[in-house]
Amino acid sequence: MSRPPVNALSAGLLQELGGVLDEVEGDPEARVLVLVAGEDVRTKSRKMFCGGADISEFGSAWSSGEAREFIGRGQRLLTRIEKFPKVTIAALNGSAFGGGTELAMCFHLRVLAEEAELGQPEIKLGIIPGYGGTQRLPRLMGRTPALYHMLTGDPIPAAEALRHGLVNFVVPLDEVLPKAMELAKRLAQGPPVAQRMVLEAVREGMDRPLDEGLEVELEKMVAVTKTEDAIEGAMAFMQKRPPKFKGK
Repeated sequence: MSRPPVNALSAGLLQELGGVLDEVEGDPEARVLVLVAGEDVRTKSRKMFCGGADISEFGSAWSSGEAREFIGRGQRLLTRIEKFPKVTIAALNGSAFGGGTELAMCFHLRVLAEEAELGQPEIKLGIIPGYGGTQRLPRLMGRTPALYHMLTGDPIPAAEALRHGLVNFVVPLDEVLPKAMELAKRLAQGPPVAQRMVLEAVREGMDRPLDEGLEVELEKMVAVTKTEDAIEGAMAFMQKRPPKFKGK
């Protein structure tokens, strides 16, 4: 993702990301999606992953009474990423603020540079997060710390993001993409159908009562037992060999 200097989420960049999703979803050989910022995405003081929504476009939409459509467009794309049927990894090789943090939160797994920060600073502009931050940040890092950061606008250091489960790994900047790719290659060897079922079961069950969530899990488990990959996994285990999953 490269729209220097900060990868501001313009309508054009959102459309480009949507096109990438179309391409990866339609390619049976593509198992994992990794998003990283280009090397030229930086300010004078720091490397950036994404600085948030394009303020100039938002200002135009706001003044013309089209703020709902502008915000809704971003929400729809981010929700699509969250519901993507293949595993997604955000290689956060720089700081992400506002819509950038909201974008990162929609990925299934996140690797963050130890020098980077995340955050929802919208309150400092007299507004609130609009791409899902008020809903996803409390779900990922907990209500109390999420409220603190959204009410003050203070950034979230990498160590705190890791401690609260907002990211999976924190590594030096030059190790972010290698770590993400190592993880992607490992996951690409896994069973695609079962991976999709895990993603669906967690997403559909997390906000339901436990008994309803267990019903979701039961349906996904029954469905996955009917796949060729499930048979291959069992046979490989008994034959003490690595499985060869085909996504069927």
